Amino acid sequence: MAVDRVRLLDENTANRIAAGEVVERPASVVKELVENAIDAEATHISIEIADGGREAIVVSDNGCGMTRNDAILALQRHATSKIRSADDLFAIQSLGFRGEALPSIASVSLLELTTKPKDEEVGVRIEVKGGEIVSVEEAAVRDGTTVNVRHLFFNTPARLHFLKSVPTELARALDVVGQHAIAQPHIAFRVRSDDHEVFSTPGTGETLPALAAVWGRDITKKLIPLEYVGTSVKVTGFVATPDCTRPGRSHELFFVNRRPVKSRIIGHALEEAMRTLTPESRFPIAAIFIELDPSLVDVNVHPTKAEVKFRREGEVHHAVSQSVKGALKAYGIKPHPRISVPPQTGPQAFGKSLFGNFSFLPSESREAVAQGGRSQQADENDPFASIPFGNEKDGAGVEEAFVPQLPERPKPFAEQLREFRVLGQYVNTYIIAATPDGIAIVDQHVAHERVLYERLTVQHKSEGMPMQRLEPPLTLQLGRREALLLAEHYRSFASAGWEIEPFGRESFVVRAIPALLARKPYEQILRDMIDELVNQSISKRLLVQQDHVTITNACKMAVKAGDPLTMEEMTALLNQLAETENPYLCPHGRPIIVMVTLREIETQFKRA
Repeated sequence: MAVDRVRLLDENTANRIAAGEVVERPASVVKELVENAIDAEATHISIEIADGGREAIVVSDNGCGMTRNDAILALQRHATSKIRSADDLFAIQSLGFRGEALPSIASVSLLELTTKPKDEEVGVRIEVKGGEIVSVEEAAVRDGTTVNVRHLFFNTPARLHFLKSVPTELARALDVVGQHAIAQPHIAFRVRSDDHEVFSTPGTGETLPALAAVWGRDITKKLIPLEYVGTSVKVTGFVATPDCTRPGRSHELFFVNRRPVKSRIIGHALEEAMRTLTPESRFPIAAIFIELDPSLVDVNVHPTKAEVKFRREGEVHHAVSQSVKGALKAYGIKPHPRISVPPQTGPQAFGKSLFGNFSFLPSESREAVAQGGRSQQADENDPFASIPFGNEKDGAGVEEAFVPQLPERPKPFAEQLREFRVLGQYVNTYIIAATPDGIAIVDQHVAHERVLYERLTVQHKSEGMPMQRLEPPLTLQLGRREALLLAEHYRSFASAGWEIEPFGRESFVVRAIPALLARKPYEQILRDMIDELVNQSISKRLLVQQDHVTITNACKMAVKAGDPLTMEEMTALLNQLAETENPYLCPHGRPIIVMVTLREIETQFKRA
């Protein structure tokens, strides 16, 4: 005979819980229900999602189930079987512990709960509408628990307006399931969306198959195992080789006692260990598992349980750092000190970056530039080829005196730009120029991005984007979330010069690329574009409907922060910026130029 386990928390304990809003979107529902299933010791968890979660979310498990009394009590706030008193908050071993999930979900949906313990003959079915229990009855159901959530936010329609497209909401839910599938490889997960299976893991207990299901096989092949055992901390997991990175932190996954978390301590240790091996503005790929006594970590610090606080942060940081360094060393990779390369003169210096010494110009173009001219091939293939490189004597030297003079009347900004006189480059990132009104600081990357974006836009509208056919075509293996969103938007890539076709559930074939990328690492650029599409903010995601791909093309082809430029190159870039329609902002909306007027300078020196 099953015993009741769910109890209401006393007021003191309930008040010490970092409670907060649970249900923000369908992914929040999936997260809470999946965590309940894991805590119920399920070995199989099935998730059904209809219309991105708006219509229905059904989570079924083969866990321990609940008695009739437990099921009714679980629909009340702060009713849980996972802790008993405030002291338990300092040694939490379950994923859930607040007793908020079910009542919060039930309050904004039509919810049906069916459950049965393994040693009971019959189970119970409970129907709830907007938080009110409608019916409770016996039911012939299988062992475990099934929660059917329908018409989410039916009584709070304002929240529906904040939901995004079906693929986007589905991708967010898959993110949640994917992280738990990696954390719990012994559990077989299965996700179906509108009657189609979109995600599954075998539940063999091995982490790599789960990682392959989430990240794709291509990344999994690059993973190196890591392990470190300290006094009170054990670290295991995988880190990708340094040649496999991402433009953001989307592939840095951290788990503490099998709980997916966000942690600055762990992230800093990981990135610091690989700092000299990865290019600037690139981030490692890793899944790091930390095991320690529950009393040494506080998980009750964030309303969504996404963050934790370690009682011995230094030890955790050291353990993670040593595990990564040890794994790389065992693989034959040794960190090396970063060398700051001083700016060089001549066109060869233009291509300097942390990826190595290379030139943006083809060899024929470099020879022509060295002779003071340009080749036709440079114009066709190089995104920066339209910048003329003059003789050294034509450029304004830094040592020349320049007396600012105020114009008689305001001039258009484009005309003002043509009067900028380049003084030099700061930290190989910012162009410093004297202006008639003071000093201008120009971000070279976003300035070049604006120039390229308008060139690509005009070229696309006038004659279509030039494309380069690939022989043989490139086959991409993606993670499930990336595949879902690319399947939704791959046609928009065509307008920017990418010919991409679906080739199976998580595979795509790239048959052509923008011609301007023919001499660049186009596969890495494409993967970065997809990664940014998946992980960008909601506001930026709206750009997908307009010209996100063209914007990202321009961003990837533009000169980078850290690239040294010659005086001629900086002058030419400012001249090209003056020809653009919008020299104020880059396509992402970031400012290109910061102005410091002479009056502001004199004020700082008490001359005003």
